[in-house]
Amino acid sequence: MPIPPLDVTVTRAAWESVPADWLVLGIDSAEWSSDIRKLDALLDGALSRKKSAGELPTKLGELLVLPVCPGITAEGLVLVGIGEGRNWDAAACARALNTAMRHVTVKPDRSLALVLPLTDRNSDQILRMECERAAEAAVVAGLGQDLYKRDRSRHSLRSLTLVIPDSLSEQTARVAVEEGRLLGTAINLVRELVNRPASDVYPETFAQRCDQLATEYGLTARIWDENVLREQRMGAMLAVASGSDRPPRLVMLEYRGSDREGTDLALVGKGVTFDSGGLSLKSNEHMLTMKCDMAGAATAVGALTAIAAARLPVNVRAYVGLVENMVSGRSYKLGDVLHARNGTTIEVQNTDAEGRLVLADVLALAVDEGCGRVIDLATLTGACVVALGEEYTGLFGNTPSWSATVREAAERRGELVWEMPMHALFDELLESDVADVKNVGPRWGGAITAAKFLQRFVGDSQWVHLDIAGPAFAATSKPHREGGATGVMVRTLFEVATQLAETPDHPASPTA
Repeated sequence: MPIPPLDVTVTRAAWESVPADWLVLGIDSAEWSSDIRKLDALLDGALSRKKSAGELPTKLGELLVLPVCPGITAEGLVLVGIGEGRNWDAAACARALNTAMRHVTVKPDRSLALVLPLTDRNSDQILRMECERAAEAAVVAGLGQDLYKRDRSRHSLRSLTLVIPDSLSEQTARVAVEEGRLLGTAINLVRELVNRPASDVYPETFAQRCDQLATEYGLTARIWDENVLREQRMGAMLAVASGSDRPPRLVMLEYRGSDREGTDLALVGKGVTFDSGGLSLKSNEHMLTMKCDMAGAATAVGALTAIAAARLPVNVRAYVGLVENMVSGRSYKLGDVLHARNGTTIEVQNTDAEGRLVLADVLALAVDEGCGRVIDLATLTGACVVALGEEYTGLFGNTPSWSATVREAAERRGELVWEMPMHALFDELLESDVADVKNVGPRWGGAITAAKFLQRFVGDSQWVHLDIAGPAFAATSKPHREGGATGVMVRTLFEVATQLAETPDHPASPTA
């Protein structure tokens, strides 16, 4: 379960006198900040001597740990490398803070004091970012993927103290901290849902969890079972679900923070709670982590809880299609022709290209319900990982201004996205001899043809597709992040909603 709320204190006290188990400072590889120079003086030049010996952190996220440090009240000292401060941005900030927090949270019941700014680039924007990312990192670092182990590898902090300079108001710091805490909580919700196995998280239990979250966050929930899905002509989604003993569910959560009419933003998530590949069966190696194939749905729901917790003045809906893709005598078959909600007929040429079939019906529903601005998220294609690697999210869209909004939001929040081409020539690769479209194209450009398939179901709505197949689930742990689910794109979606709340007449706004 997500860890308890974090106790955060904001203070202007001299950092050398702040009591804590650990004191954390950032160190610039190019030019020492005034705080590092002060620390060097307190330590009688020890840092200067270590610098001469080449023993100080020089790269982003490197640590120097002194378990005992005379001259300061804290029990121990952690210096975290910030690289060259002139290149400081949200991504660098997150990497440095995540590394420091993860080092501290390997032991239970620890308190931490963090000295801000981490770099002498002491602007309000940077200080606010550091406050927010510190609170988020402290929350996220306390939860590991070892949800079923008796002895946990990660432990929540007892407290976090942020030592801020006079140039930053305490009110600004506290607002940033609260935003960081709620984002950390939302990211942990996504990580927990994705990290739990398919025996715990399947369409019915995911829907039940959404119902609980609706009560907790003041959302409106609608849940459709297989009978309603049939009435609502969700033929593509039902076909994917046909091979499983677990019945499908479609969940719609709505947050209304504005008295404006209509929906400002729809978040659509692929929720394949386990993907065997169907009759196009995956190998053991490729099936092993397929509990993560519902990360798009988890991210949509997690982002909505953050938006609701922040009480942003914006109206947002989350639509998640929940199925298992399994093998049985009822499984949908290669050569089947499916009838999607919007009337499109689909020739099945690969049952392991199932996520786009689920999204087809769910996207069509969102459009039918008047959502003029849509973002869908899915662990959709291995081809996107081949193209962009495991750290980048692929971005595909039908409206340049809306794509730019999402891309810029990701950049501000330090998440890596890359926009891919959506030229009309890719449509030709999906032409079918027996139906309106086939569900796969040729091997080449597979991430793009998958996006072009989805485009057929969004009508005239402003639409962005985020293929998170690479960054949604990490194969191994690293100093700056836990293996398993990552919660990628929660921050970006929150930033998009924030921008829409501040500029409700954004050019991509729906006219309804």
